Amino acid sequence: MRVLGINAIFHDPAAALVVDGRIVAAAEEERFSRRKHGKRPVPFSAWELPELSARWCLSQAGLEPQDLDAVAYSFDPALCRPPEELGIADPWDWLRVQYAERAPQFLATALPGLDPAKVVFVPHHVAHAASAALAAPPEAGHRDCAVLVLDGRGEAASHLSGRYRDGRLDVLAAQRLPHSLGTWYEEVTEHLGFLRSSDEYKVMALASYGTPVHLDLLRDVVRPTGDGGFVVGDLDLTKLAAARTADGRVEAEHADLAASVQRRLEEVVLDLAAWLYDASGGPAALTLAGGVALNCVANARLVREGPFQTVWIQPAAGDAGTALGAALHAADGPVAPMPGADLGRGFSDDELEARLRRARVPYTVPADIAAEAAEVLADNGVVAWFQGRSEYGPRALGFRSLLAHPGHASNTERLNEVKGRESFRPVAPMVLASRAAEVFDGALPSPYMLFVHNVRAGWLDKIPAVTHVDGTARVQTVDPVQRPLMARVLSEFERRTGLPVLVNTSLNTAGRPMVDTPEEALELFGSAPVDLLAIGPFAVRRPR
Repeated sequence: MRVLGINAIFHDPAAALVVDGRIVAAAEEERFSRRKHGKRPVPFSAWELPELSARWCLSQAGLEPQDLDAVAYSFDPALCRPPEELGIADPWDWLRVQYAERAPQFLATALPGLDPAKVVFVPHHVAHAASAALAAPPEAGHRDCAVLVLDGRGEAASHLSGRYRDGRLDVLAAQRLPHSLGTWYEEVTEHLGFLRSSDEYKVMALASYGTPVHLDLLRDVVRPTGDGGFVVGDLDLTKLAAARTADGRVEAEHADLAASVQRRLEEVVLDLAAWLYDASGGPAALTLAGGVALNCVANARLVREGPFQTVWIQPAAGDAGTALGAALHAADGPVAPMPGADLGRGFSDDELEARLRRARVPYTVPADIAAEAAEVLADNGVVAWFQGRSEYGPRALGFRSLLAHPGHASNTERLNEVKGRESFRPVAPMVLASRAAEVFDGALPSPYMLFVHNVRAGWLDKIPAVTHVDGTARVQTVDPVQRPLMARVLSEFERRTGLPVLVNTSLNTAGRPMVDTPEEALELFGSAPVDLLAIGPFAVRRPR
């Protein structure tokens, strides 16, 4: 069975293709359109479809739209209710619903040859749930686990708690709107001067600089209800911290608000997970999806203090992941686990060399591109690393990455300047899976960079560039069997420096999607102070 999954209704439009139960391709529209998050999450944009990523997914399998057995759209307008009934202030929400109802016709226009009757609606949170439970590896409860979904909103709810048995979902609880942990966090993001439905991770980072002085108040306002749901009450944020403009100075009161909100979010997530554990019969594994599941600080606390033996998070946990989840849910029969996050575009060596020649840039073909990169990194150079297929989801996982030396504290600020972003933003460590426990304390392995870890005392002074102000780091572990080239870079770097860790951050500049093509990699290399572009087996060096 050939199923194309589509996410289009809110933000992060994406497409994914599942053929005979196996994931063939998945990509976000922003990587093709070069528009961050694809579009803004407003009703007027709900008609926009991920046409470019959908066509690319089909091309990966050599399919035409008429070859598809189903197109799974990750929103079901039949479940929607009027805004006044839901208690949400959005007078244009009806427009979003009408666009969703017409999605089959819109898709048939965007993908000529597609029969609109093949379009099926998958409830938004069911798509999120499937993206986690049906994509998880066997050791994380593939098709047999608890699942927790938390985001801003779906059709009429903001949350789902459930249990998968043999690939079938039993919904145990769903929080009706207007109560939403995701929307609450978005409102705080906007109040702190960041872009709503985009920059929530900045609030998480800023929280490390503050003190949760408002925690007692927030415990009254945001609280679990004991039945698997929660309440988010009204609160005037201006009484806790002045509203900040996008270019305004970040004050201590802003960091304290971020710290308070972050801490309360963690507490409520723990409570919801404990309820789910009991209600679902105590399965060993919990899988998570929804935008809130990208909060790696909350995830780490859930691993430390929660009741589940294993916690697995969909690497594309935000709305982009619902394209994959919808396709997995609509597939007829068992589906295979997600093979990795590298589900996007890739280029052959011949294609890469043709792009380099067309750009007329000097390049070399070193005997070992991993050793070449390690040499530059050991000399405290910055490397743009472009290898394999691009990542599905918001994390750079060593396919489209900027790499640097972790032993120089100044490299944190240096990379933030390269990327043109806020100085308080941390950069992340990459480490061989076999060495991770020696350096970091936390949930391991961590291949998708979705947990924070404490940096062990003996390493705090050795890797200051990747150590956040609170002594933590958002770790990515590398398995040499699955990622032999990246593992060789780490080994070669350690041989030269004695450090088994590298700095890894996304290959982009602020406000732009991650680099996805050779042309975009060359543009970044030409405009940013990067010393080496390692693109496939080829090396492009900046003249000294």
